[in-house]
Amino acid sequence: MGEARFSDLGRVIWRELRVGLLLGLMLAALGLVVGGFFVSWPIASVVAASLVVICTWAATIGGAMPLIARRIGIDPAVVSAPLVTTLVDATGLVIYFSLAKVILGL
Repeated sequence: MGEARFSDLGRVIWRELRVGLLLGLMLAALGLVVGGFFVSWPIASVVAASLVVICTWAATIGGAMPLIARRIGIDPAVVSAPLVTTLVDATGLVIYFSLAKVILGL
């Protein structure tokens, strides 16, 4: 819509980072409780930590990608959804397994 410019990138990233962190913390609290009771507390802690990091990452990338795409001359509507989804899904797996390795000592 042209409301945000590339010069607003820092402000957009800061806002989306906070929103993603808040969403991730709420989902993590729910995942920790449910996972702790039905699976195990170490596994639940991996899921909770992953939710916080992935939600924060997804919100930040989702907010920044349209501004970056427009800056390099690509239509943000065309590239944002497929690129953001692919990037967040692929990195989400890496984040999850990395946290599992650290928390569970695998």
